[in-house]
Amino acid sequence: MAKVVSTQFVSIDGVNDDPGKWSMGYFDEAMTKFKQQELWDSEIQLLGRVTYEGFAAVWPTFSDPAGFADRMNSMRKVVVSTTLKDPAWNNTTVISSNVADEIRRLKAAPGGDILIAGSNTLVRFLTEHDLIDEYRFAIHPIIVGAGKRIYDDATPKKGLKLADQSTTSTGIILTTYVPAEIPTGPAPGEI
Repeated sequence: MAKVVSTQFVSIDGVNDDPGKWSMGYFDEAMTKFKQQELWDSEIQLLGRVTYEGFAAVWPTFSDPAGFADRMNSMRKVVVSTTLKDPAWNNTTVISSNVADEIRRLKAAPGGDILIAGSNTLVRFLTEHDLIDEYRFAIHPIIVGAGKRIYDDATPKKGLKLADQSTTSTGIILTTYVPAEIPTGPAPGEI
């Protein structure tokens, strides 16, 4: 059974909007290794339309000695969209209906991870339907201020448990969380 892994670059203040504008100066060897490992552990890129269009405009033009671009370009890509009809990036299919059921079907198949980068609307939907198995956050030591955040006021409360963490030489905190029950504390006045 495959697991769905959400991987997000976020600032200290929770912004994950257009991380290429603020995250690249923090890349070091540990961050590169982290991103390569999660990509090589994955069999499918699961993307929302906006993230897909951004990736499809850039990745086919890249080449690198480590093979990161080759992996991105050759692996299977599944886009959740009601508007994308003819995806041009090779090895891409579109899910436009019955999204939760289709993701469950992908998870039930044998193989590597199903990796989601960015794609806030999709991540919120999958969170609400309990379809994410791991939440990975690369928390960057920067306050961005304005910008989109992964979760909004309509997102239901979900419990998570820290499964792993490390810090890069540039101060990025790499965390992995898994779904967990929300702990209950003492009732007011019992402390």
